[in-house]
Amino acid sequence: MKDQRIFANLIEAKMQQQPDLDVLTFVNIKPCGGFEDEKRSYRDLWEQGQRVNQALLEQNMERGSSFALVMQNHPEFIDCMVGSSLAGTVYVPIDPRTGGDRLRYMLSWAECSGVVCADYCFNSVYQVCKDMPQIRWIWVMDTGEKVSLQSADERVARYSDVISGPYEERACRVESADEVMQMLYTSGTTGDPKAIRAPYTRFDNVASIGPAIGLQSEDRPYTGLSLTHANAQLVTLGNVLKMGLRGVISRKFSKSRLWDICRHYGCTMFNLLGGMTTAIYSEPRKADDADNPVRYILSAGMPAAIWEDFKQRFDVELFEFYGAAEGGMTFNPPGGPIGSIGKPPASLIAKVVDEDGRECAPNERGEIVFEAAPGQPTLAVSYFKNPEASAKKVQNGVFFTGDIGHRDEDGWFYFDSRKGDEIRRNGEFIDTAKIEKTIAEYPDVADVFVYGIPATNGVPGEKDVIAAVVPVDVCLFSPQKLLDHCRAVLGRTELPSYIQVMSEIPKTASEKPQARFCYQLFQEQKNHVYDFAS
Repeated sequence: MKDQRIFANLIEAKMQQQPDLDVLTFVNIKPCGGFEDEKRSYRDLWEQGQRVNQALLEQNMERGSSFALVMQNHPEFIDCMVGSSLAGTVYVPIDPRTGGDRLRYMLSWAECSGVVCADYCFNSVYQVCKDMPQIRWIWVMDTGEKVSLQSADERVARYSDVISGPYEERACRVESADEVMQMLYTSGTTGDPKAIRAPYTRFDNVASIGPAIGLQSEDRPYTGLSLTHANAQLVTLGNVLKMGLRGVISRKFSKSRLWDICRHYGCTMFNLLGGMTTAIYSEPRKADDADNPVRYILSAGMPAAIWEDFKQRFDVELFEFYGAAEGGMTFNPPGGPIGSIGKPPASLIAKVVDEDGRECAPNERGEIVFEAAPGQPTLAVSYFKNPEASAKKVQNGVFFTGDIGHRDEDGWFYFDSRKGDEIRRNGEFIDTAKIEKTIAEYPDVADVFVYGIPATNGVPGEKDVIAAVVPVDVCLFSPQKLLDHCRAVLGRTELPSYIQVMSEIPKTASEKPQARFCYQLFQEQKNHVYDFAS
């Protein structure tokens, strides 16, 4: 029997069991506001994967060689995952908004031989690749954008032409589930992103947690998160495929159409990550907010400040989940403590440790770490061409998350902040979620992100609070009135020092707000910053 931990083997087995199940529905929001969709059955995934496999082999892609996927959530993304697994190659997902030096770095560092990209990001991809001779081929997927495909460059071809015509069905070239399936880049918020060498076993492990996170055979999961991120790809896609559910994936996340999509397709659960929850909560309240088919939300970073309000407003249960792309996870099912990220599964041991590695007492802040439970494989992380970072991430079998948290007397864990992102003011740690909730409830705000910068008073370790806000109507927005609203709810220490007005909050592929880009704009665009520090 073939090892179904290997992705192509899983698709083949499912194809033999349920060939025509519409396992994946891909949704795009049309300019008129309506939905258009495209479906994939297991048979479709297998056949399209075989076509991609043949095309990769015709490009002389060797086992273990890599290529990039640069696109939003299209069916072709999954086709290429199957094809890559058949060919034994390594795919490298990259956020399609990436360009310039960062894209050049990611393609070069991962040693990509080719790129599959959507037409809407071809120009930025080609601008980088035209001077990269190691990129031997560029396949461009047509979505209707009118772009010139640089006919003088023989490396460029239309994806539809590449995979058209007859093909020979071939067996999967992967021999072991320990082989590398993909290279997932970290967010790189503090420097160059690191490429995680993720084996098939990692995908399979996360794709097997469905029952543990409450998924049932009749559920229809949805995600609008990018497939270039581990959450959408491993948690949603992985469990949908492995459990034989009927998943729905939108081309990109839309906070304003989220509930409409769930109603239209009958979705019963979806995933949310921290920054998304506040964005959805800040949407104007509607009479039909609770009129939806969603049974529960798998959230990672639901702020305690809006936890109960969110549940009641949308009439959903919350299943809080914590996990890193490299490993480690905790679960807090419905009914668990509000604000807690939960407890680890039986296969893991979680602790909170101080800077010397000693376990912290209950309610004492420290770094969250994981290690394997007795009898389980030792934890390991491999960053491509970065043994120093790999060794630092896992020391003597202990995985250091880089996240600050604490646990209570009953063993429930709580996430407090990313290491180095804590905001301390007047000797107190600031609850940014409380500030964001207060601002999100102000009717003139469409989105908000609160972050800290070094305090102007020069006190070591202290930070000033910046509230980056996206107004509903910038012409009618009054920063002073927003601050007055905050004064009525927040304490003096919690009040924003600055209100930064933005057209859009820069976010990662996982919809996480990027503080460094906000701060860069804060420094460059003083006319959009309102100083209330005094």
